[in-house]
Amino acid sequence: MPGTQILVNELVTKLRKRKVEGSQATALLTAELLRSVISQLKVPQTNQAETLIEAVKSVGEQLVAANPVELAVGNIVKRVLHVIREEDFSVATNALRGLVSSAGGDNRDTAEHKDFRAQNVAAVAAGPPSRPPSLHSLLDRTPDSAIAHHSSYIGDSFEGKGKSADRNTEIWKLKHDVIRAVNELIEDINSCHEQIAEHAVELIHQNEIILTFGRSRTVREFLCAAKEKRSFRVFVAEGAPKYQGHALAKDLVARGLQTTLITDSAVFAMISRVNMVVVGVHAVMANGGVLGPVGLNMVALAARKHAVPFVVVAGTHKLCPLYPQNPQVLLNEMRCPSELLQYGEFSDCMDFSIGSGNPLLNVVNPAFDYVSPELVSLFITDIGGYNPSFMHRLIADYYSADDVNLPKKTTS
Repeated sequence: MPGTQILVNELVTKLRKRKVEGSQATALLTAELLRSVISQLKVPQTNQAETLIEAVKSVGEQLVAANPVELAVGNIVKRVLHVIREEDFSVATNALRGLVSSAGGDNRDTAEHKDFRAQNVAAVAAGPPSRPPSLHSLLDRTPDSAIAHHSSYIGDSFEGKGKSADRNTEIWKLKHDVIRAVNELIEDINSCHEQIAEHAVELIHQNEIILTFGRSRTVREFLCAAKEKRSFRVFVAEGAPKYQGHALAKDLVARGLQTTLITDSAVFAMISRVNMVVVGVHAVMANGGVLGPVGLNMVALAARKHAVPFVVVAGTHKLCPLYPQNPQVLLNEMRCPSELLQYGEFSDCMDFSIGSGNPLLNVVNPAFDYVSPELVSLFITDIGGYNPSFMHRLIADYYSADDVNLPKKTTS
């Protein structure tokens, strides 16, 4: 795949150099890249799912290693792997239905045939298990005599050959079905803000005061959607050191919302006047905890102290199937000290008297905070609202158990 490898290298470079950041941007670029990889991949007539899975895993390992902090990249890779497994199971199910149907048309039914049909019809009706079996593994449960009898019967009839060709056509559909599912995933990423905003009127009531922290497009659309039917005020914490709250405050004022900008240190003093805290996050972990901008845990603790609901709005592309204690998860990274001090100011703190040039002043600038699930009251996603205790079940439905350990290897 020389053509797709160029695209992979471009995105890897952007992630490594931090030219693209943020959960939605990285998730969208990852999904679009994987769609290109899948569409240009030449797959054999057999073992299509395994070929697609290996290709996606290979690309995913490179992307995740380029910037492990952007958890949305790994989320999308795992989600696409889950899609491939689901579509493969769907193709296997359709093939089984055709197999059972053709076996049912055989006038020379035996007790083994009837037992085989009953077992596989029950398996089809039960739906996909937690790890969808392949067509090969499903057919392994077929009695040997039934397979031999069915194969000889199909081989001796023109109608059987036609049905075999139809089944091959169904298998070739796997790649196209996966691309269609990835297109739906991209649409979900693009439209998650609007779907989350539909729940705003249910949560925000008349004359309330809402506190938010930092800058989040999801929060902005959520608050603006509530403004259409509710009159309320918004407190925006500025979110030092990047002061993203300043930009959010300007956006809200431009949309006609009554907004008050406060310093981060004033959150605890103002929280007693607040009816609800609504924040966006970087990632939602499998235990219901969240990663958010640095300072978010302080807001959550203040909300808990004053019994103020702490609501997290996040698209499903931010649902991470890993726990915070997992060694693969980087809960934080240190940003450039220049966000806190200008280079001129920093150089004034250097000790040149001993000739080593070691600084007397060390600057620590973490990017994220971890908020435990006990501090979160409610999650609002593009598929509904959930309690933190339910998040592990929701995340389990979005990923396959075999894919939660990605990447298998890292690069330096």
